[in-house]
Amino acid sequence: MRADLVVRAGRAVVDHSEQACAVVVRAGTVAEILSLDAPVAAEAELRLADDEVLLPGLVDTHVHVDEPGRTEWEGFATATAAAAAGGVTTIVDMPLNSVPPTVDVAALDVKRKAAAEQCLVDVGFWGGAVPGKIADLAALHAAGVFGVKCFLLDSGVEEFPPLDAAGLREAMTAVAAFGGLLLVHAEDADVIEAAPAARGRQYAGFLASRPHEAEDAAIRVVLDEARATGARVHLVHLASADALRMVAHARADGVRVSVETCPHYLALTADDVPDGSTEFKCCPPIRDAGNRDGLWRGLADGVVDIVVSDHSPCPPELKHPGTGDFGAAWGGIASLQLGLAVVWTEARTRGRTLVDVVRWMASGPADVAGLPHKGRIAVGADADLVVFAPEQTTVVDPARLLHRHPVTPYAGRELAGVVRRTLLRGRPIDGEPRGRLLRRGEA
Repeated sequence: MRADLVVRAGRAVVDHSEQACAVVVRAGTVAEILSLDAPVAAEAELRLADDEVLLPGLVDTHVHVDEPGRTEWEGFATATAAAAAGGVTTIVDMPLNSVPPTVDVAALDVKRKAAAEQCLVDVGFWGGAVPGKIADLAALHAAGVFGVKCFLLDSGVEEFPPLDAAGLREAMTAVAAFGGLLLVHAEDADVIEAAPAARGRQYAGFLASRPHEAEDAAIRVVLDEARATGARVHLVHLASADALRMVAHARADGVRVSVETCPHYLALTADDVPDGSTEFKCCPPIRDAGNRDGLWRGLADGVVDIVVSDHSPCPPELKHPGTGDFGAAWGGIASLQLGLAVVWTEARTRGRTLVDVVRWMASGPADVAGLPHKGRIAVGADADLVVFAPEQTTVVDPARLLHRHPVTPYAGRELAGVVRRTLLRGRPIDGEPRGRLLRRGEA
């Protein structure tokens, strides 16, 4: 049978290694992986240049799209355009910042209707676990969310309140019963309450208001509850390298826990943040250089599983650029378009390879979410492919960012690696919204 496309790459990340190959695409999936110059009858052929590497499309499982309800913050059209430009072919949308939050099946339906016929890449959804709605989690799971997320402290939006200790135990018990996944924003409210309040233009004051002890204390509770209930848990946006030892010990005890960190924690340090530069504010905060190095060791050791963006945009005025007040500014970094280049820029200076980056940003996130047909170049997988020039450099120009508001802490920073082409199921992403809305368990 004639193929739709053959992609010939002198370098491709396939089966946990770099190799030369020809990737044959039929009906949107990878049908064969052959030697580079194997004869293939195909409707079209794409041959990569000598400076290009073929990667699987990245999978970003931590994206706040915010539509509907706060579409002026971010929407599906703009978020998925930014994703495609950054080599991301699948995103999983977080349940909060949009209104209504995705805490029951009715709200999930609202989300799906808002996303329909807008998406340039494939989109899945997380559900939310909030007080009074734990009984809805099984139905959300059955409706196809990839897991449910909770906060252990104020989320920043009143419609998504945190779980207390009893609520966390209730949520974990429920999730364990139906074999789901609980994502946890793990910071301890009492530790933060006892810390000095964040105010003013100095980043050091904000950093002191969210000490690493807040993460460590909350993670300890999460691990203890996971051990007691048998629930599978995932720690989102880990910033404190101090917590990694207890995660490793919990795994050794059989606790089912996975961990993500984010590009900003791997690339930036507290010393990089000028006074008043609230575009650097996120929660948990960017910490010191020693902590950053500890996170890299966690990736190398396999304690940190994946790297995802935590793309959390807002209108520029909510960053309070006029005052530069870290206490008043919204906490969140929009980096969906830049994550691959940011991570690769840092990874290559530390002796890591594109094989590592693909594991952290493509196959790993797909495995955490339960998307076996995503994030890899393999027979039977979706032909989501990225043509990447790892040695080409570019300087970040906010005006070229495609997410809704061009606010970024990376402005003016030189990054290595340029995405030259992104394909979704073997077709170039060209502005036509061909992204699918994904459900857990679907092929």
